[in-house]
Amino acid sequence: MINKRQLFFNFLGQTSSNPLSIEIAKAEDCILYDNNGKEYIDLISGISVSNVGHRHPEVIKAIHKQLDEYCHVMVYGELILSPQVELAEFITKLLPSFLSNVYFVSSGSEANEGAIKAAKKYTNRYQTISFKNAYHGSTQGSLSLMGNNDFKDPFMPLIPGNHVINFNDIKEFEKINESIACVIIEPVQGEAGIIPADKEFLKGLRKKCNETGTLLIFDEVQTGFGRTGSMFAFEDYEVVPDIITLAKAMGGGMPIGAFISSKEIMSTLSKNPELGHITTFGGHPVSCAASLASLQVLIKENLVKQVKDKEFAFIERLKRIPYVKKYRSKGLMIAIEFESFDITREIVKTGLENGILVDWFLFAPQCIRLAPPLTISFKLIEEAMDKFETTLNQVFN
Repeated sequence: MINKRQLFFNFLGQTSSNPLSIEIAKAEDCILYDNNGKEYIDLISGISVSNVGHRHPEVIKAIHKQLDEYCHVMVYGELILSPQVELAEFITKLLPSFLSNVYFVSSGSEANEGAIKAAKKYTNRYQTISFKNAYHGSTQGSLSLMGNNDFKDPFMPLIPGNHVINFNDIKEFEKINESIACVIIEPVQGEAGIIPADKEFLKGLRKKCNETGTLLIFDEVQTGFGRTGSMFAFEDYEVVPDIITLAKAMGGGMPIGAFISSKEIMSTLSKNPELGHITTFGGHPVSCAASLASLQVLIKENLVKQVKDKEFAFIERLKRIPYVKKYRSKGLMIAIEFESFDITREIVKTGLENGILVDWFLFAPQCIRLAPPLTISFKLIEEAMDKFETTLNQVFN
Protein backbone atom coordinates (compact mmCIF):
# COMPACT_ATOMS: atom_id res chain seq x y z
CA MET A 1 0.00 0.00 0.00
CA ILE A 2 1.26 3.51 -0.85
CA ASN A 3 1.97 5.45 2.33
CA LYS A 4 1.05 9.06 3.06
CA ARG A 5 4.57 10.28 2.32
CA GLN A 6 4.46 8.86 -1.20
CA LEU A 7 0.96 10.26 -1.75
CA PHE A 8 2.19 13.65 -0.54
CA PHE A 9 4.91 13.76 -3.19
CA ASN A 10 2.70 12.24 -5.89
CA PHE A 11 -0.34 14.47 -5.61
CA LEU A 12 0.41 17.73 -3.76
CA GLY A 13 1.93 20.69 -5.57
CA GLN A 14 5.27 21.31 -3.87
CA THR A 15 6.63 24.66 -2.72
CA SER A 16 10.25 23.52 -2.45
CA SER A 17 12.49 20.77 -3.76
CA ASN A 18 13.18 19.43 -0.28
CA PRO A 19 10.12 19.81 2.02
CA LEU A 20 10.38 18.89 5.70
CA SER A 21 7.75 16.16 5.04
CA ILE A 22 6.96 15.26 8.65
CA GLU A 23 3.56 13.58 8.85
CA ILE A 24 1.62 15.51 11.51
CA ALA A 25 -0.91 13.52 13.50
CA LYS A 26 -1.86 16.09 16.13
CA ALA A 27 -1.07 19.58 17.40
CA GLU A 28 -1.77 20.94 20.89
CA ASP A 29 -0.73 24.39 22.15
CA CYS A 30 3.03 24.57 21.42
CA ILE A 31 3.60 20.89 20.59
CA LEU A 32 3.31 19.03 17.29
CA TYR A 33 3.09 15.22 17.17
CA ASP A 34 4.04 13.12 14.17
CA ASN A 35 2.45 9.83 13.15
CA ASN A 36 4.98 7.93 15.29
CA GLY A 37 4.11 9.92 18.40
CA LYS A 38 7.32 11.97 18.39
CA GLU A 39 6.93 15.47 19.86
CA TYR A 40 8.25 18.69 18.35
CA ILE A 41 8.28 22.06 20.11
CA ASP A 42 6.81 24.44 17.55
CA LEU A 43 9.07 27.50 17.45
CA ILE A 44 7.54 29.08 14.33
CA SER A 45 3.77 28.73 14.98
CA GLY A 46 2.89 28.18 11.34
CA ILE A 47 4.84 31.36 10.50
CA SER A 48 3.27 33.63 13.13
CA VAL A 49 -0.20 32.10 12.82
CA SER A 50 -0.82 30.17 16.03
CA ASN A 51 -0.37 33.04 18.49
CA VAL A 52 -2.84 31.46 20.95
CA GLY A 53 -1.32 28.02 20.39
CA HIS A 54 -2.68 25.12 18.39
CA ARG A 55 -6.30 24.17 19.02
CA HIS A 56 -6.97 26.53 21.89
CA PRO A 57 -10.08 25.19 23.70
CA GLU A 58 -11.95 28.50 23.36
CA VAL A 59 -11.29 28.60 19.63
CA ILE A 60 -12.40 24.99 19.17
CA LYS A 61 -15.54 25.70 21.18
CA ALA A 62 -16.40 28.70 18.99
CA ILE A 63 -15.85 26.66 15.82
CA HIS A 64 -18.15 23.88 17.03
CA LYS A 65 -20.84 26.37 17.99
CA GLN A 66 -20.77 28.06 14.58
CA LEU A 67 -20.77 24.71 12.76
CA ASP A 68 -24.06 23.94 14.47
CA GLU A 69 -25.58 27.13 13.02
CA TYR A 70 -24.26 27.69 9.47
CA CYS A 71 -21.10 27.78 7.36
CA HIS A 72 -20.97 29.52 4.00
CA VAL A 73 -24.32 30.94 2.88
CA MET A 74 -23.65 33.75 0.39
CA VAL A 75 -20.87 35.84 -1.16
CA TYR A 76 -19.34 38.06 1.52
CA GLY A 77 -21.04 41.38 2.16
CA GLU A 78 -24.59 40.63 1.01
CA LEU A 79 -26.17 39.11 4.12
CA ILE A 80 -25.97 40.13 7.78
CA LEU A 81 -24.03 37.37 9.51
CA SER A 82 -23.47 37.64 13.26
CA PRO A 83 -19.88 36.28 13.33
CA GLN A 84 -18.76 38.91 10.81
CA VAL A 85 -20.53 41.79 12.52
CA GLU A 86 -19.32 40.86 16.01
CA LEU A 87 -15.72 40.38 14.85
CA ALA A 88 -15.63 43.67 12.93
CA GLU A 89 -16.96 45.55 15.96
CA PHE A 90 -14.43 43.86 18.26
CA ILE A 91 -11.42 44.55 16.03
CA THR A 92 -12.26 48.21 15.45
CA LYS A 93 -12.45 48.76 19.22
CA LEU A 94 -8.79 47.66 19.36
CA LEU A 95 -7.81 50.24 16.73
CA PRO A 96 -7.73 54.06 16.53
CA SER A 97 -11.15 55.49 15.69
CA PHE A 98 -10.05 56.40 12.16
CA LEU A 99 -9.70 52.68 11.31
CA SER A 100 -13.38 51.92 11.61
CA ASN A 101 -14.37 49.91 8.53
CA VAL A 102 -13.39 46.27 8.02
CA TYR A 103 -13.33 44.25 4.81
CA PHE A 104 -12.81 40.53 5.47
CA VAL A 105 -10.80 38.35 3.10
CA SER A 106 -9.20 34.91 3.27
CA SER A 107 -5.45 35.61 3.48
CA GLY A 108 -2.75 38.22 3.86
CA SER A 109 -2.04 38.38 0.13
CA GLU A 110 -5.71 39.04 -0.51
CA ALA A 111 -5.78 41.72 2.20
CA ASN A 112 -2.91 43.55 0.49
CA GLU A 113 -4.57 43.19 -2.91
CA GLY A 114 -7.74 44.79 -1.56
CA ALA A 115 -5.84 47.57 0.20
CA ILE A 116 -4.01 48.53 -2.99
CA LYS A 117 -7.26 48.56 -4.96
CA ALA A 118 -8.90 50.81 -2.36
CA ALA A 119 -5.94 53.18 -2.40
CA LYS A 120 -5.94 53.45 -6.19
CA LYS A 121 -9.69 53.96 -6.33
CA TYR A 122 -9.73 56.57 -3.55
CA THR A 123 -6.80 58.63 -4.85
CA ASN A 124 -7.48 58.10 -8.55
CA ARG A 125 -3.77 57.35 -8.95
CA TYR A 126 -2.14 54.11 -10.12
CA GLN A 127 1.51 54.25 -8.98
CA THR A 128 2.59 52.60 -5.73
CA ILE A 129 5.72 52.37 -3.60
CA SER A 130 7.06 49.43 -1.60
CA PHE A 131 10.43 48.67 -0.03
CA LYS A 132 13.49 46.58 -0.73
CA ASN A 133 13.16 43.10 0.80
CA ALA A 134 9.46 43.63 1.50
CA TYR A 135 7.16 40.62 1.40
CA HIS A 136 3.46 41.24 0.79
CA GLY A 137 2.30 37.91 -0.67
CA SER A 138 2.60 35.72 -3.74
CA THR A 139 -0.37 36.62 -5.96
CA GLN A 140 0.36 38.72 -9.06
CA GLY A 141 -0.58 42.03 -7.44
CA SER A 142 1.16 41.31 -4.13
CA LEU A 143 4.18 39.93 -5.96
CA SER A 144 4.41 43.20 -7.88
CA LEU A 145 5.03 44.90 -4.51
CA MET A 146 7.72 42.45 -3.45
CA GLY A 147 11.13 43.97 -2.86
CA ASN A 148 13.25 41.04 -4.04
CA ASN A 149 13.89 40.47 -7.73
CA ASP A 150 15.01 36.84 -7.32
CA PHE A 151 11.42 35.96 -6.48
CA LYS A 152 9.84 38.35 -9.00
CA ASP A 153 11.88 37.93 -12.18
CA PRO A 154 10.62 34.45 -13.15
CA PHE A 155 7.04 35.77 -13.23
CA MET A 156 7.54 38.96 -15.22
CA PRO A 157 5.78 40.98 -16.48
CA LEU A 158 3.90 41.91 -13.34
CA ILE A 159 1.55 44.82 -12.62
CA PRO A 160 3.30 48.05 -13.68
CA GLY A 161 3.63 51.24 -11.68
CA ASN A 162 5.29 50.02 -8.49
CA HIS A 163 8.57 51.59 -7.34
CA VAL A 164 10.82 49.82 -4.83
CA ILE A 165 12.79 52.12 -2.51
CA ASN A 166 15.23 51.55 0.35
CA PHE A 167 13.91 50.74 3.82
CA ASN A 168 14.81 53.08 6.71
CA ASP A 169 16.33 55.64 4.28
CA ILE A 170 14.81 59.11 4.76
CA LYS A 171 16.45 60.36 1.54
CA GLU A 172 14.06 58.10 -0.40
CA PHE A 173 11.09 60.27 0.59
CA GLU A 174 11.80 62.48 -2.43
CA LYS A 175 10.35 59.69 -4.60
CA ILE A 176 6.94 60.08 -2.94
CA ASN A 177 4.92 62.67 -4.84
CA GLU A 178 1.38 63.54 -5.98
CA SER A 179 1.37 60.71 -8.52
CA ILE A 180 1.72 57.96 -5.88
CA ALA A 181 -1.51 56.32 -4.71
CA CYS A 182 0.01 54.60 -1.69
CA VAL A 183 3.11 53.49 0.13
CA ILE A 184 2.91 50.00 1.63
CA ILE A 185 5.31 49.02 4.40
CA GLU A 186 5.86 46.37 7.05
CA PRO A 187 6.61 48.13 10.35
CA VAL A 188 8.90 45.16 10.99
CA GLN A 189 10.22 43.49 7.85
CA GLY A 190 9.64 39.79 8.46
CA GLU A 191 11.16 37.87 5.56
CA ALA A 192 14.15 40.21 5.46
CA GLY A 193 15.19 38.68 8.80
CA ILE A 194 13.38 40.85 11.39
CA ILE A 195 14.32 44.40 10.47
CA PRO A 196 12.26 46.94 12.46
CA ALA A 197 11.52 50.33 10.97
CA ASP A 198 13.20 53.29 12.66
CA LYS A 199 10.69 55.37 14.59
CA GLU A 200 11.78 58.65 13.00
CA PHE A 201 11.66 57.03 9.57
CA LEU A 202 8.02 56.00 10.01
CA LYS A 203 7.09 59.40 11.44
CA GLY A 204 8.74 61.09 8.47
CA LEU A 205 6.99 58.73 6.08
CA ARG A 206 3.63 59.57 7.64
CA LYS A 207 4.37 63.30 7.24
CA LYS A 208 5.44 62.91 3.59
CA CYS A 209 2.32 60.90 2.74
CA ASN A 210 0.15 63.59 4.34
CA GLU A 211 1.87 66.28 2.26
CA THR A 212 1.37 64.43 -1.04
CA GLY A 213 -2.10 62.99 -0.45
CA THR A 214 -0.59 59.49 -0.58
CA LEU A 215 -2.21 56.77 1.50
CA LEU A 216 0.03 54.93 3.96
CA ILE A 217 -0.63 51.19 4.25
CA PHE A 218 0.82 49.14 7.08
CA ASP A 219 1.13 45.45 6.28
CA GLU A 220 0.72 43.89 9.74
CA VAL A 221 -0.07 40.43 8.43
CA GLN A 222 2.89 39.00 10.35
CA THR A 223 3.22 41.54 13.16
CA GLY A 224 -0.42 41.90 14.16
CA PHE A 225 -2.20 40.50 17.23
CA GLY A 226 0.57 40.63 19.80
CA ARG A 227 3.54 39.21 17.96
CA THR A 228 5.77 42.24 18.63
CA GLY A 229 4.61 42.87 22.21
CA SER A 230 1.84 45.30 21.26
CA MET A 231 -1.54 44.34 19.86
CA PHE A 232 -0.38 45.97 16.61
CA ALA A 233 3.18 47.00 15.80
CA PHE A 234 2.18 50.53 14.73
CA GLU A 235 1.37 51.28 18.38
CA ASP A 236 5.12 51.25 19.14
CA TYR A 237 5.73 53.98 16.58
CA GLU A 238 2.95 56.46 17.38
CA VAL A 239 2.06 56.45 13.69
CA VAL A 240 -1.43 55.54 12.45
CA PRO A 241 -1.71 54.22 8.87
CA ASP A 242 -4.53 55.05 6.47
CA ILE A 243 -5.08 51.33 5.85
CA ILE A 244 -3.92 48.33 7.87
CA THR A 245 -3.81 44.78 6.54
CA LEU A 246 -4.12 41.75 8.82
CA ALA A 247 -4.21 37.94 8.58
CA LYS A 248 -2.10 35.04 9.93
CA ALA A 249 -2.73 35.08 13.73
CA MET A 250 -6.13 36.70 13.20
CA GLY A 251 -7.95 33.38 12.84
CA GLY A 252 -6.59 31.33 15.73
CA GLY A 253 -5.56 28.75 13.14
CA MET A 254 -8.41 29.31 10.69
CA PRO A 255 -7.96 31.15 7.36
CA ILE A 256 -8.99 34.80 7.50
CA GLY A 257 -7.59 38.25 6.76
CA ALA A 258 -8.79 41.82 6.56
CA PHE A 259 -7.96 45.29 5.33
CA ILE A 260 -9.25 48.11 7.49
CA SER A 261 -9.57 51.82 6.88
CA SER A 262 -11.99 54.71 7.26
CA LYS A 263 -15.55 54.40 5.99
CA GLU A 264 -14.79 57.16 3.47
CA ILE A 265 -11.88 55.27 1.91
CA MET A 266 -13.53 51.84 2.03
CA SER A 267 -16.79 53.04 0.52
CA THR A 268 -15.04 53.71 -2.78
CA LEU A 269 -15.08 49.96 -3.45
CA SER A 270 -18.89 49.77 -3.28
CA LYS A 271 -19.71 52.18 -6.10
CA ASN A 272 -18.64 53.13 -9.62
CA PRO A 273 -18.91 50.19 -10.11
CA GLU A 274 -20.91 48.44 -7.44
CA LEU A 275 -19.29 45.18 -6.38
CA GLY A 276 -15.92 46.69 -7.30
CA HIS A 277 -14.24 44.30 -4.90
CA ILE A 278 -15.85 41.00 -3.96
CA THR A 279 -14.82 37.71 -2.38
CA THR A 280 -16.68 34.44 -1.98
CA PHE A 281 -15.10 33.06 1.17
CA GLY A 282 -13.77 36.21 2.85
CA GLY A 283 -15.35 36.55 6.28
CA HIS A 284 -16.31 32.88 6.38
CA PRO A 285 -18.59 32.53 9.42
CA VAL A 286 -16.56 29.71 10.99
CA SER A 287 -13.30 31.62 10.53
CA CYS A 288 -14.88 34.77 11.98
CA ALA A 289 -16.12 32.86 15.03
CA ALA A 290 -12.64 31.36 15.53
CA SER A 291 -11.05 34.78 15.08
CA LEU A 292 -13.25 36.47 17.67
CA ALA A 293 -12.55 33.69 20.17
CA SER A 294 -8.78 33.90 19.59
CA LEU A 295 -8.73 37.68 20.05
CA GLN A 296 -10.71 37.35 23.27
CA VAL A 297 -8.16 34.76 24.45
CA LEU A 298 -5.29 37.17 23.70
CA ILE A 299 -6.87 39.73 25.99
CA LYS A 300 -8.30 37.44 28.69
CA GLU A 301 -5.04 35.50 29.13
CA ASN A 302 -2.94 38.68 29.00
CA LEU A 303 -0.73 37.12 26.32
CA VAL A 304 0.40 40.33 24.64
CA LYS A 305 1.81 41.78 27.85
CA GLN A 306 3.90 38.63 28.38
CA VAL A 307 5.68 38.88 25.03
CA LYS A 308 8.52 41.18 26.08
CA ASP A 309 9.44 38.99 29.06
CA LYS A 310 9.41 35.89 26.85
CA GLU A 311 11.52 37.69 24.25
CA PHE A 312 13.99 38.50 27.05
CA ALA A 313 14.08 34.81 28.09
CA PHE A 314 15.00 33.74 24.56
CA ILE A 315 17.62 36.46 24.15
CA GLU A 316 19.28 35.69 27.50
CA ARG A 317 19.75 32.09 26.39
CA LEU A 318 21.02 33.11 22.96
CA LYS A 319 23.65 35.32 24.60
CA ARG A 320 25.09 32.25 26.34
CA ILE A 321 25.42 30.11 23.20
CA PRO A 322 28.93 30.54 21.71
CA TYR A 323 27.84 29.78 18.13
CA VAL A 324 25.37 32.68 18.10
CA LYS A 325 27.13 35.83 16.90
CA LYS A 326 24.24 38.05 15.74
CA TYR A 327 20.54 38.17 16.41
CA ARG A 328 17.67 40.62 16.01
CA SER A 329 14.30 40.62 17.70
CA LYS A 330 11.04 42.48 18.00
CA GLY A 331 8.89 40.71 20.57
CA LEU A 332 8.56 37.06 19.64
CA MET A 333 9.94 37.66 16.17
CA ILE A 334 13.58 36.60 16.43
CA ALA A 335 16.24 36.15 13.74
CA ILE A 336 19.53 34.38 14.52
CA GLU A 337 22.19 34.98 11.88
CA PHE A 338 24.78 32.43 10.78
CA GLU A 339 27.36 32.31 7.98
CA SER A 340 25.31 30.68 5.24
CA PHE A 341 22.12 28.96 4.13
CA ASP A 342 24.00 25.63 4.22
CA ILE A 343 24.34 26.05 7.98
CA THR A 344 20.74 27.11 8.63
CA ARG A 345 19.44 24.26 6.47
CA GLU A 346 21.45 21.82 8.59
CA ILE A 347 20.16 23.48 11.79
CA VAL A 348 16.56 22.99 10.66
CA LYS A 349 17.19 19.34 9.78
CA THR A 350 19.09 18.54 12.99
CA GLY A 351 16.58 20.51 15.05
CA LEU A 352 13.80 18.23 13.83
CA GLU A 353 15.82 15.21 14.96
CA ASN A 354 16.09 16.85 18.39
CA GLY A 355 12.40 17.70 18.59
CA ILE A 356 12.24 21.41 17.67
CA LEU A 357 10.75 23.03 14.59
CA VAL A 358 12.59 26.14 13.37
CA ASP A 359 12.79 27.79 9.96
CA TRP A 360 14.68 30.32 7.85
CA PHE A 361 13.57 33.51 6.09
CA LEU A 362 12.81 34.01 2.39
CA PHE A 363 15.16 36.97 1.94
CA ALA A 364 17.58 36.09 4.74
CA PRO A 365 18.14 32.32 4.38
CA GLN A 366 21.29 32.57 6.49
CA CYS A 367 19.07 33.37 9.50
CA ILE A 368 17.04 31.02 11.70
CA ARG A 369 13.52 32.13 12.58
CA LEU A 370 12.07 31.81 16.09
CA ALA A 371 8.40 32.83 16.36
CA PRO A 372 6.70 30.51 18.85
CA PRO A 373 3.09 30.71 19.98
CA LEU A 374 2.61 33.53 22.47
CA THR A 375 1.31 30.90 24.88
CA ILE A 376 4.74 29.28 25.24
CA SER A 377 5.68 28.90 28.91
CA PHE A 378 9.00 29.98 30.38
CA LYS A 379 9.70 26.34 31.23
CA LEU A 380 9.13 25.32 27.61
CA ILE A 381 11.35 28.18 26.42
CA GLU A 382 14.19 26.72 28.51
CA GLU A 383 13.53 23.21 27.17
CA ALA A 384 13.40 24.48 23.59
CA MET A 385 16.62 26.43 23.97
CA ASP A 386 18.34 23.39 25.51
CA LYS A 387 17.40 21.49 22.36
CA PHE A 388 18.50 24.40 20.17
CA GLU A 389 21.90 24.55 21.88
CA THR A 390 22.29 20.78 21.49
CA THR A 391 21.42 21.18 17.82
CA LEU A 392 24.06 23.88 17.30
CA ASN A 393 26.68 21.74 19.09
CA GLN A 394 25.96 18.90 16.69
CA VAL A 395 25.95 21.09 13.58
CA PHE A 396 29.15 22.95 14.38
CA ASN A 397 31.05 19.92 15.69
